[in-house]
Amino acid sequence: MSTEDKDTTNNPSNNNKPDAAPFESRIDLSGVESLVDDIRLELGKIIVGQHRMVDLLIAALLADGHVLIEGVPGVAKTLTTKLLAQTISADFSRIQFTPDLMPADVIGTSVFNPKTTDFEFKEGPIFSNIVLIDEINRSPAKTQAALFEVMEERQITVDGNTYFMEPPFMVVATQNPIEHEGTYRLPEAQLDRFLFRIDVPYPSLDEEVEILSGSYSRKNKLDISTLDKVISAKEIAKQRDVTASVHVEPELMKYIAEVIQNTRNSSSVSIGASPRASVFVMKAAQAWAAMNGRDFITPEDVKEVINPVLRHRITLTPEKEMEGMKPDQVIQMILEKVEVPR
Repeated sequence: MSTEDKDTTNNPSNNNKPDAAPFESRIDLSGVESLVDDIRLELGKIIVGQHRMVDLLIAALLADGHVLIEGVPGVAKTLTTKLLAQTISADFSRIQFTPDLMPADVIGTSVFNPKTTDFEFKEGPIFSNIVLIDEINRSPAKTQAALFEVMEERQITVDGNTYFMEPPFMVVATQNPIEHEGTYRLPEAQLDRFLFRIDVPYPSLDEEVEILSGSYSRKNKLDISTLDKVISAKEIAKQRDVTASVHVEPELMKYIAEVIQNTRNSSSVSIGASPRASVFVMKAAQAWAAMNGRDFITPEDVKEVINPVLRHRITLTPEKEMEGMKPDQVIQMILEKVEVPR
C-alpha cells in the first residue's frame, strides 16, 4: 500500500492540520447531473436493472455517439431505446431492417412532382433525432453502406444535393448475436462508427421477479407514453458542450494512445483499433467523468468505457477465437500491460 493510500485519520501529527477544502468543479456540471438523474428516473419506471446499459446510453448521448446494442431476444434492447427517446423532446423514428430493405427506404429518394414538373426529395426515416435501427444485421451490405455518411458526417448526399441532420442525431442499433440465418455481418467501416457496443446480459433472479411483478401490476400492459419528456434537444446540445469541456491531462491522452497502440501490437489481435478509437475513448471518458460529477477524467474513467468502445473494433486471431477467448478478455490483458499514470 502506498503512503497516499494509508489511513491517517488517527495520526496525531494530522490533528492540527486544517480539513481539506471541498472539491469545487471548474465547470458547471449541474445540468449534466440533472439530465442523468431525470433520464435514469424515467427509465427506471419500466426498466428493471440494466443499469450499465442505461448509463452507457446516456454517456453516448452526452458524447454525441452512436450505439450498437447486442443481446438475445427479450432483454429490453429495443424497449430501452424507445423509452430513452420518449424522455427527450425530439423526433424519433424506428427502422426495421429486413433483407429486402433498399438504401432509398432508409435515406429517402427523389420523386417526380407533375405539378412542378420537377423532382423533389422525399426524406426517409433516417431524418430524425433519435433513430432506432432494429435488427441492423438483417439487411445486406448496400443498405448498410447507406448509413456510412450519415453516421460519420451527420449528412446525406442524394443526386448531388447535401441534406444535414438536425442535432441531436443519434443512431441506436440492435442485433441478435445468436441467430445467423438471414443475417449479414456488419462491415468493419460501419462498426467503427459506433461509439459503444453494449452487450446486454440476462437479468438476475431478483430482477426477473421484479419484472414479473411490474408486468402483473400493469395488468400485462405497457404504455411508454406515461414517461415524461425531461430533456430538450437544446439542453442536450448545451450539456454536450459542457461534457466536451471536461479536462484531459496530457498524461491521460498518452495513456489512451498507448492502450490503442497495444491493440495493434498484441499477439492475440489480428486487426487493432483505429485512431478513431482513441478519440472515442477520450470522449466517452469525458462523458463518464461528467456523469460522476467531475470536470476531469481519471484512469478509472478510461477503464470504465474501454471495453464497450473497443470490443467491436479489434479482431482476434483465429487461434484465440478457437480457444474461446473474448475481446473483453484481451482488452483487460492489454490494460494490465500499460502503466497507469499517477
